[in-house]
Amino acid sequence: MRILILGADGYLGWPTTMDLAAKGHDVVAVDNYLRRTIAEDTDSEALYKTPNLIERGKIFEEVSGHKVDVEIGDLSDADFCLGLFEKYKPDAVVHYAEQPSAPYSMRGFSEAQMTLNNNLNVTFNVIWGAIQHAPECHIIKLGTMGEYGTPNIDIEEGWLEIEHKGRKDKFLFPRAAGSLYHTTKVLDTDMMWFYVRTYGLRMTDLMQGPVYGLESTEIDMDERLRTMFNYDDIFGTAVNRFLVQAVAGIPLTVYGKGGQTRGYLNLKDTLQCISLAADSPADKGELRIMNQFTEQFSVNELAERVKEAGDSLGLNVQVKSIPNPRKEMEDHYYNAAHSGLLELGLEPNFMTKEVLVDMLKLIIEHKDDISHDRIMPRVKWK
Repeated sequence: MRILILGADGYLGWPTTMDLAAKGHDVVAVDNYLRRTIAEDTDSEALYKTPNLIERGKIFEEVSGHKVDVEIGDLSDADFCLGLFEKYKPDAVVHYAEQPSAPYSMRGFSEAQMTLNNNLNVTFNVIWGAIQHAPECHIIKLGTMGEYGTPNIDIEEGWLEIEHKGRKDKFLFPRAAGSLYHTTKVLDTDMMWFYVRTYGLRMTDLMQGPVYGLESTEIDMDERLRTMFNYDDIFGTAVNRFLVQAVAGIPLTVYGKGGQTRGYLNLKDTLQCISLAADSPADKGELRIMNQFTEQFSVNELAERVKEAGDSLGLNVQVKSIPNPRKEMEDHYYNAAHSGLLELGLEPNFMTKEVLVDMLKLIIEHKDDISHDRIMPRVKWK
C-alpha cells in the first residue's frame, strides 16, 4: 500500500515509518518538527539527540535498503495537507500529527489555543484530503484512552449500547477528558464519526494508553535510528520520568495517592497494532474504535516495578508522594475492554523487569545528560 505517516518524526511516528517501509509498503513520512520546536522552547528536550527526519530517511535507506519519501510541512495548512493527498492518493493514512502533551495544553492560553487549533485543523484537513482525493483510503488515527476519563463503569471499546424507556441504541462511549489535549482527541472522534456517517469514509480510531520502550527490529539495526526519549514533565510519560529519576538518584515522584490506573503498551505492540489495522481496514462507512493497550496498573504499581528493576542494578531507588499538579481522581475504578486488536492477531509484549532493566541501561549511558530541572512538575492544572 501507499501509506502516509503524519507526524513521522515523533516517538511513535518514526518507528512506525520504518516498520511499514520494511514490510514493503510505499511510505511517505510527513512532519513539521512541531514537537521538537515546543520541546526546545520549554526546555524539554530529549535525553539524547536524534537526526532530523530527512537525515533519518537517508540513514534508514543506507542501513536497510528501504526508501522513505519525506515531506516537511504544516498539516494544519489546508493547501499543504490537501496537496499531499492529491499528489500521493494514499491507500492508508496513519495520523499521529497532533500536539501530544496534556501538560503543555494546560500551561496557559497560548499553549491551549495552539493545541486546539493544531489538533482539530489537522484532523479536519486530513478528512477533507481523503474526501477530495482518496475517498477509499483508510484513515488510522491515534486516539487516547484518556478520552474516556475514569468512569465508575467498565470502559467498552468506543461504543456503548443503551436501553432507555424501552428502546435501545448504540452511542459513542461517554467521554470525560482530563486535559485540553485529551479534549481535542474527544472532538476528533466526534468529527470523525460525523464524516464517516456523512461521506462513508473508512476510519479506525485507536484509543492508546501510555507507550514505553525503545526497541524495535529497525531501531536495533543502528543506534542512529533510535526514536526520541523524553523524560521531562511536559512530554515524558510517567514510565520515562520514573526510569530517569531512578538513574539520577531522585525519588520517584508519585502524584498524590498514586492510585491513578491506566492501560500500558510496549512500543513493539504499537507497531503491531498499526500494521494489523492497516492490513485489516475498516469497512466503508465504519468508524472502528479499538482500545490499544495490553495491561493496566496504577502509578504506585508502576513505581514498584521501576524500583525493582533499578534495585537489581544497584540503584537503591526511593519512592516519594508529592502534591498532584493535575486535577484527576487518584483512587478510582478502572476496567477497560481491549479485545479488538487481540482478535486481529496482536501478540503482546509485557512490561517485565528485563524490559525496564534494558531501558535503564540505555539511560545510564546518558546519565551525564540528564537535566534535573526538567523532571519535577512545572505545570499545574489550576
